[in-house]
Amino acid sequence: MKKKLLLVIGTTLMLSSCGEYNKVLKSNDYNYKYEYAKKAFEEKRYTQAYTILENIVTVFKGTDKAEESLYLLGLSYYENKDYLNSGSYFKNYYQHYPRGQYAELARFYSGYGYYLDSPDSQLDQTETVKGIEELQAFIDFFPKSDKVSIAQNAIFELQDKLVFKELENAQLYYNLGNYMGNNYESAVITAKNAIKEYPYSKYKEQLEMLVLKARYREAIESVEEKKEERMRTVIDEYYSFINDFPDSKDRKEADNIFKVANKFINGK
Repeated sequence: MKKKLLLVIGTTLMLSSCGEYNKVLKSNDYNYKYEYAKKAFEEKRYTQAYTILENIVTVFKGTDKAEESLYLLGLSYYENKDYLNSGSYFKNYYQHYPRGQYAELARFYSGYGYYLDSPDSQLDQTETVKGIEELQAFIDFFPKSDKVSIAQNAIFELQDKLVFKELENAQLYYNLGNYMGNNYESAVITAKNAIKEYPYSKYKEQLEMLVLKARYREAIESVEEKKEERMRTVIDEYYSFINDFPDSKDRKEADNIFKVANKFINGK
């Protein structure tokens, strides 16, 4: 009986809420709509909140409710995990109110939404790049914010996602070897560009090791007249790698590559 009673009460409240919501949608009283939207947001009925706010936010332009209503619209989408729309409204907010009451939070949530929405590395990384840009802008504008460390960590994660994509590309070139051209050189260029752009990435060690391996395979598979020069390049890359990562898990493989290259140069 108790469960049935709770179900009846819950259903009644839901129907009552829906009835009022439909009434609000048809109303021409914008203040009434706004108060309902704020109540809906507080009660986590975010779809209702942003549906109503979208209907009234333009009406409030130039009024004392304009700033808060626009921010609340973005936040309603954000809490509903629609980060694409929330980012658009947050950006609209901080562009119109760069010194507004919610400017700091709007910039933060704009970037953090892109961070939360960032796809797997195999997919298009447009949202990842936007996230980095928005979060960096947040840090630049509000360097003393208590959310700076959160934003910085998010930036590092997003950058690592971009680096990992480049690592996969470099590995693909390496695997292709000399198939239809010198793909080892492409592997090196891709890896080194990633290292240059993101020098503090957690994938730096893997990238540097891939460069060493690619230079080694390029030298081994070269014609005789190019081998010596390329073996010297292998030795240079080896010293660069062990200087940066003396305790690398790949140290044994790196040492073996060095021995072959060094024997080739000094055994001549």
